[in-house]
Amino acid sequence: MGALAFLARAIDRFNQTVGMSVAWFALFMVIVQFVVVVLRYVFGYGTVFMQESIIYMHGFLFLLGAGYTLLHDGHVRVDVFYRDASPKKKAAVNLFGLVSLLFPVCICMWFYMWPYVANSWEILESSKETSGIPAVFVLKTAMQAFLLLIMLQGISMAIHSIRQLAGDEEIPNDEEHEGL
Repeated sequence: MGALAFLARAIDRFNQTVGMSVAWFALFMVIVQFVVVVLRYVFGYGTVFMQESIIYMHGFLFLLGAGYTLLHDGHVRVDVFYRDASPKKKAAVNLFGLVSLLFPVCICMWFYMWPYVANSWEILESSKETSGIPAVFVLKTAMQAFLLLIMLQGISMAIHSIRQLAGDEEIPNDEEHEGL
């Protein structure tokens, strides 16, 4: 196994671990939302901190889970050319999409987003509500992490696609992705 194959597998494992970890936020969101509803409608007590925590968990779940979703081919795909293509053509389409769309968009977003996130850290931006979560800068940082995780997984996909086109890697069976 070459260095690039090792790198691709390491990125895959990393995004798998991150995705499985942030998946717990879905359960925590349900529990916290239930507690918020009970506190509000049974006891007449509302808490902005808990309500904002649901927003934070939702944001972290989707932003940090995006690389995992890309790893498992779970993002929405317009499959006009892809659905009936041969495995090698699918690898070529993936590589073209990564190079012409994913990487340029992520790089552009990274540079436009950087001052926004840096300013948030500089002022330690917090909630506009006095009892809210005083860490908006952390949530904004998750947007940068989203781009990093997506680009890393894109690099892994590009390596896999190049190796598949070169015949150095077995092309995964489509049934492996069903139900994900």
